[in-house]
Amino acid sequence: MHASSTRAASKPRPTAAQSALARLGFLLLASLLAACAHQPAETSREAGGWADAGQLVLVTSADWNATSAELRRFDRVDGRWVQVGDAAPVLLGRSGSAWGVGLSRARTDGPAKREGDGRAPAGVFAIGTAFGYASRVQTGLAYQAMTANDWCIDVPDSAYYNRIVDRSVVKAPLLDQSSEPMRRDIHADGDQRYREGFVIEHNVDGRVRRGGSCIFAHLWKDPQTATAGCTAMAPDSMDALLAWLDKRRHPVFVLLPLPQYLALKSDWNLPEIAR
Repeated sequence: MHASSTRAASKPRPTAAQSALARLGFLLLASLLAACAHQPAETSREAGGWADAGQLVLVTSADWNATSAELRRFDRVDGRWVQVGDAAPVLLGRSGSAWGVGLSRARTDGPAKREGDGRAPAGVFAIGTAFGYASRVQTGLAYQAMTANDWCIDVPDSAYYNRIVDRSVVKAPLLDQSSEPMRRDIHADGDQRYREGFVIEHNVDGRVRRGGSCIFAHLWKDPQTATAGCTAMAPDSMDALLAWLDKRRHPVFVLLPLPQYLALKSDWNLPEIAR
């Protein structure tokens, strides 16, 4: 081979600037691959409706007719759900549960929640205002101290259906027909069930007429008595839950029978639970 051919075949050595750019490109690629390896599962279009939730309250029951269930709390850490504390027993509606109206889309693979059916709404819901008999409680939620004039309106024909109103201020037909005083200790023989609780934002502003109203998490009467459609628990469980919840983290409440939980867990980006 001629000397001129040898010189033509040899590759020019990269400059210092080119070597630096190559190293930078390699480092950027390695960082991108590492980040992708730690990304959570892709968020489905439906689960995008609660993708900003940093806290999740998960309630699972055996089936649609079960009146007892388990409640678990989860923090979102680096895109993944991490359980906080142990599971706690809770009670559901006297007839079990049924699909409600919340952040998740309407479904037909089970019963639908209706006013007075004694079922707790299933699905994904925003968590609203905390309430109680005391002037204040330890919680990161907005809190409203209830008075003798505060009632939740469960009359479907009322313009205030599924709203908590002060009946000393709001004057409208049908308010006197409501059966939901928020101070049950005053109006229901000392009942303590609403002493602490929070609103589960089901059927907000009664947009589905007769779709169910006044859905809360609250204290239970006792460990055996189911509710009219709410989720009830022991005082210690409620205290821990209220102290942990923080409105700045956009908490959501999820209630599902176990078969529906297993079917939707991946699509809704729900956490794993021990069974």
